[in-house]
Amino acid sequence: MTDPNIGSLRVNGATLHYEVRGQGPLLLLIPGGTGGAASFDGIADDLAAEYTVATYDPRGMSRSTLDDLDAEQQVAEHADDAFRILELLSPGEPARVFGTSSGAIVAVHTLTAHSERIASVVAHEPPVVEVLPDAAEHRALIAHVQNTFRTQGLMPAMAAFAAGLKKDGDTNEPNAALKLPPQAAARAEQTMANLPYFVGRIVPSFMSYAPDIRRLEGLSDRLVIAGGQDSRGELPYRSAACLAERLGTELQHFPGGHIGLTTHPAEFGELLRKALRASI
Repeated sequence: MTDPNIGSLRVNGATLHYEVRGQGPLLLLIPGGTGGAASFDGIADDLAAEYTVATYDPRGMSRSTLDDLDAEQQVAEHADDAFRILELLSPGEPARVFGTSSGAIVAVHTLTAHSERIASVVAHEPPVVEVLPDAAEHRALIAHVQNTFRTQGLMPAMAAFAAGLKKDGDTNEPNAALKLPPQAAARAEQTMANLPYFVGRIVPSFMSYAPDIRRLEGLSDRLVIAGGQDSRGELPYRSAACLAERLGTELQHFPGGHIGLTTHPAEFGELLRKALRASI
């Protein structure tokens, strides 16, 4: 790993930790789930050979602190955070953006809200369940997860959440057979520390987000939507595929499943590089 340049950025209600490496046009990487800047350690150096790569911890995660620990979290505010980083690091040139999972939702909203600042977006499995024909069922899932979190605690809530993300009829434990790379395994402690915030604050807000389809139709030439080769039928994949269909674009497939970035970093990074080149 190349040591990145580290900085902090004051935004509305929070202070963001960010890291920059490489040179070239700006590429902002937005993590999903409980991940932060470190979740891109497996691909950031390779991408930095071609881009100025910026990664960060989303507000409330890891080293990015909130002024009010109980503040409600909204996609629009997280997207504004991404915009502020773009303004800081690439004030005169539109940037490229990649987001995965909840970070892909942020990337999509940033495109709709600040299209003049973005050259292209690659969104990997954004769980925009509101685009699905069975969205009401998934609203019930989110409510069930939140109730479980309040009444039974974190791990039962996570079990309910994981069960709701699986393919219909799949009874296997999620990702039971996966062996994480050493770097990812080393992040396990921080991942666990971020889980209560993710389940309690991020999941209910982000998974009730409805993208602006009409706005995205006019921007679809700058948006690549991707799904995991191994996650067909799972809720985030279905959401991504449905969004691509509604926009009349082809869903691209990346290696691995929903966390292919972590389990297949080299292959994932190479395909991301190709997608970014093709979308310009």
